[in-house]
Amino acid sequence: QVQLVESGGGLVQAGGSLRLSCRAAGIGVSSNTLSWYRQAPGKQRELVATITSGGSTKYGDSVTGRFTISTENAKNTVWLQMNSLKLEDTAVYYCNAVSTLSHLNYWGQGTQVTVSS
Repeated sequence: QVQLVESGGGLVQAGGSLRLSCRAAGIGVSSNTLSWYRQAPGKQRELVATITSGGSTKYGDSVTGRFTISTENAKNTVWLQMNSLKLEDTAVYYCNAVSTLSHLNYWGQGTQVTVSS
């Protein structure tokens, strides 16, 4: 059974930093595609960052240069380092995994990030 558990969200002032973590069980972070998505109130869920099994990364236009996605194999965890946070980064952030073998999609429960002025 695949489980993705996010943590690290919270309240931060604009310009500050947060690091989100997504601990995976039942799926390896180094051999599958892991992503972070976010959804703000009244908006559609959008892709924030992706890291493939080969280590390639891709970022949404609004976070490029500010956010960094990475994996830690020893902890089977995917990280999202968020710097220079803006008010518009406020959202629920979700961890997503796509199995390389089955192409099935898995989601975490989400963690709230709130950026204040």
